Amino acid sequence: MIRKLAVEFLGTAILVFLAVGTATMMFGFKFDGGSVAAGVVVTALAFGLTLLALVYLIGPVSGSHVNPAVTIGALLTGRISLQEAAGYWIAQFAGGIAGAYLLYWMFTTTPLYHKSIQGLGTDGYGRESHLLVSQGGAFLIEVVLTAIFVLVVLFATHKAAIQGAAGVAIGFALVMVHLIGIPLTGTSVNPARSLGPALVVGGTALSQVWLFIVAPLVGAIVAAIIHLILADMSKEEVVEVVEVTA
Repeated sequence: MIRKLAVEFLGTAILVFLAVGTATMMFGFKFDGGSVAAGVVVTALAFGLTLLALVYLIGPVSGSHVNPAVTIGALLTGRISLQEAAGYWIAQFAGGIAGAYLLYWMFTTTPLYHKSIQGLGTDGYGRESHLLVSQGGAFLIEVVLTAIFVLVVLFATHKAAIQGAAGVAIGFALVMVHLIGIPLTGTSVNPARSLGPALVVGGTALSQVWLFIVAPLVGAIVAAIIHLILADMSKEEVVEVVEVTA
């Protein structure tokens, strides 16, 4: 269990450091060259490819949740115990905070960085949203995007899924939800990813972070319910195909 918690802490810290760092470079330092589309694509790929690598890096140890929403999905579908889930949540939030502060320290080594200007890749709604999405809209968006992402995770790691392909499916699912979500809310779908940067930046980001903690957890519950309804059906279909082939 200690090894599992250690890699969940490490994995979440790595995800925040690399992916949120990329988001800050794109939208904070304007390395997107003035093209929002370029910034969105680069940031989405950073999140997805980092998670893909983490699935193969720490997946054999902990399952590579690195996301409290994924952990809730695993808990509600009976894959882990409540005690394990609680430990994962603590490790993930701690890792997200550590990764954010490490990233902040790195940026403070350049005189070009000012927290109030470049920020730290935080999520937001209203004036903090590229499209000025309302609070209610942001909540719905995060619920839907998280439900889709967690559903992919649950089915990709189901016993009836294609073995060895989970990392690719999960990584690219995260890319896709970021492609649509970044202009809307910045895309959380991961409370640990949102809390760390919000604590560093403070102000509006911190006052709004509750939404990016609650909404993804609600989305994960929705995904778990859908999976519980459909998973057995998926398994039966696979069995039928095998029997017909035999």
